[in-house]
Amino acid sequence: MSDYQVTQIGAPDEWRDHFGGFDEARSRDGRRVVDHELTMQYIGMTANALEPGEEAGYWHTHSHVEELYVFLAGSGQMGLDDDLVDVGPGTVVRVGQSVWRTWRARPDSAEQLRWLCIRAGGEQLPHLPNDGSRAPERPMPWPAS
Repeated sequence: MSDYQVTQIGAPDEWRDHFGGFDEARSRDGRRVVDHELTMQYIGMTANALEPGEEAGYWHTHSHVEELYVFLAGSGQMGLDDDLVDVGPGTVVRVGQSVWRTWRARPDSAEQLRWLCIRAGGEQLPHLPNDGSRAPERPMPWPAS
């Protein structure tokens, strides 16, 4: 038996239709906690969508978790400690432990602000992965072109 799982989270323009969160009190439209659907050990991920003008409504921080925000659509802003950062398609924001963060979709955004938030904990990763193996002799699983 192989150790992998597959789920479908839908196209980004469908993310707003999902209602979810880490618990009932923190659930909202446009949040899908993917690590509640897959068995993840060291990483977690949410798929998110906010309507223009919508905001998180709270600040938060983590003592052990590092987060990576990958913005895919819309325009928004993140509050990071005392800084305000504009975000949009292609913006990637790494937020370390103990940094206070919040976010919003700008009221003038032409579309929903959509992003993935990838959370990780555990040991620091090496700059170059040193635990991998290659098998160039193993045939590819698709027909040769």
